[in-house]
Amino acid sequence: MMILGLVQWMQPVHGYDVRRELLSWSADKWANVQPGSIYHALRKLADEGLLREVSTEQVAGRPARTSYEITDKGRAEFQTLLRNGWWNLAPAPDPFMAAFAFLHALPREEAAAALRNRAIQLRAGVQQLEAATQAEWADQKPIYVAWMWELQINRAEAEIAWCERTAEKIEAGEPYLPGIIKFD
Repeated sequence: MMILGLVQWMQPVHGYDVRRELLSWSADKWANVQPGSIYHALRKLADEGLLREVSTEQVAGRPARTSYEITDKGRAEFQTLLRNGWWNLAPAPDPFMAAFAFLHALPREEAAAALRNRAIQLRAGVQQLEAATQAEWADQKPIYVAWMWELQINRAEAEIAWCERTAEKIEAGEPYLPGIIKFD
C-alpha cells in the first residue's frame, strides 16, 4: 500500500525517490517497509500490472533509474488496501507478545531486566521521533506525517509505562500462573 500510494502521489517517480520519501517518514520503523526491498517491490508491482514502467534513464556512471506510474488496476488495489487499513483493526505481529506468553520460562531477574531494556529502547525511539518532528525538513512533509509520529510516540509512551509497571510486579514476586504448573 505504501509504495502504491507514493507512486500515485509522486508519479512518474523512480525507486530512489520512493525510498527517500519512505525513509524521511521513518516508514521502515512503523510500516514494515525495508529500504532494500523497495526496488524489488516496484518490479513485482509492475509484473503484477499494478504499476507501469514509464522510462529508464542513465545519467553519467550512475545506475539506470526506472520511473513508474500507477495503473488503473494499481489504483483500485491501493484503494482496497487503503480502506482496509482505515476501517479494520489489525495489530502488527510483535514477537515480544509470543515471548511474553512464556514469561514463566525466564528467571524473574532476567524478565524484569528485559522489560526495563525494552522501555529504554522505546524511549530512544520516542526521542528520535521527537527530534524528527523538530527537524527543519519535517516542515516540508505533509502535516499528517507528524500526526503519525505523534501516534507512535503515544503508543510507545504507553508501552514504556506498562513495561515499568510489569517489571515492578515481577520484582515484587507477583505469581504468574494459577495453581502449580511446572515448566521444564
